[in-house]
Amino acid sequence: MSVVIRTENLGKKYIIGHQKQGSYLTLRDSLSHAGREMWQAIRHPFSPNREKTDVEEFWALKDVDLEIKEGDRVGIIGRNGAGKSTLLKILSRITEPTTGRVSIKGRVASLLEVGTGFHPELTGRENIFLNGAILGMTRHEIRRKFDEIVAFAEVEKFLDTPVKRYSSGMYVRLAFAVAAHLEPEILLVDEVLAVGDAQFQKKCLGKMGEVSSEGRTVLFVSHNMLAIKKICDRSIFLNDGKIMSDGTSDSIIDSYRNSIKSGTVDNDLVSIKSRTGSGKLRFVRYAIENSSGKETGYGITGQECKVNLFCKCYENLNNVTFGIAIFDKEGVRLSSMTSLLLNKTFSVVSGPTKVVFSIPNLPLNQGHYSILVDANIDGVTLDRIEDTFILTVENGDFWKTGKLPALDNPILIPFNVEIRSA
Repeated sequence: MSVVIRTENLGKKYIIGHQKQGSYLTLRDSLSHAGREMWQAIRHPFSPNREKTDVEEFWALKDVDLEIKEGDRVGIIGRNGAGKSTLLKILSRITEPTTGRVSIKGRVASLLEVGTGFHPELTGRENIFLNGAILGMTRHEIRRKFDEIVAFAEVEKFLDTPVKRYSSGMYVRLAFAVAAHLEPEILLVDEVLAVGDAQFQKKCLGKMGEVSSEGRTVLFVSHNMLAIKKICDRSIFLNDGKIMSDGTSDSIIDSYRNSIKSGTVDNDLVSIKSRTGSGKLRFVRYAIENSSGKETGYGITGQECKVNLFCKCYENLNNVTFGIAIFDKEGVRLSSMTSLLLNKTFSVVSGPTKVVFSIPNLPLNQGHYSILVDANIDGVTLDRIEDTFILTVENGDFWKTGKLPALDNPILIPFNVEIRSA
């Protein structure tokens, strides 16, 4: 089969400006400071003491050499900030590379962000034609596929409503339907499928499988390892903008999981770059503790387990909620625990603090589980890290009967069995 995507020495650099941590300034303070800087620049243009803007070069991608053949189904995996979305944006011609070159053979349809290519003031009907035209389709092609697109997106009742009134789920359903049904040779899909509900995600995965079975090429970015395994026979592991490994999906997913397991030193979280949030609070360390207060580094099925999150807060904050989520080795979310479910919010003072999640009887079977951590105020993220660390769980007597659970059951449920008179 012919090569439809080739990258050579591909790199993308961004210049990032850094602001010093400190107290907030009034408008008068800012104007006064700017005036002093301008006056100093005029009086001492070559002075080494003059304050300079603190900037940093950040390579989102570096030295990426890649070949993808016609009909390949390729998963792109890695932590947030690894360069996955940047790679797809370059392949979609949305972003220009800083170094290297890209050659693409075939028509590309991409679904990178919810509603990309949609005009909020236009109706769903009008946006189907607009988005189709952007993807290079003729009006005749769009009309031929129109009914299929509407049926797949399930937005028939809202077809003549401006899409600015659509929910995020409706947005992504319509965007995916247009991209997948207009017969591209190459389909690029980012993590936006996470916006849809479970039924829609299943529908999308089925459509992507159908597209790939027709001999078209699919590149799929996702944190859902089960979806990657189902759709993609080949995967690429990106880390810090570089290709770490490229091979079968099973082997690459194992490599990715192992990197998370051994990726932190002394449970350090400061060095993790792939995080989002305002930075007013940062997770700096974690520890796994048993009921005796000892840091064991692992949990035991059926026993108390505490997940300790050590944070640094840069100012006094109110109404803070903390949460963790647990994922299995396939990337399927098993459970979420957030203080909001307990009607708890916290006031956090500037400086170090410790958040403790206590799980009385750990209902996880023996194995390795990925943990997400999150802190926010009224839905605004302070710090969020996916794949923060791997929680190792050792087998234990969950039901206190001397019987160990079967290893193919990730979640264990307390239960009882009895016979009563009918």
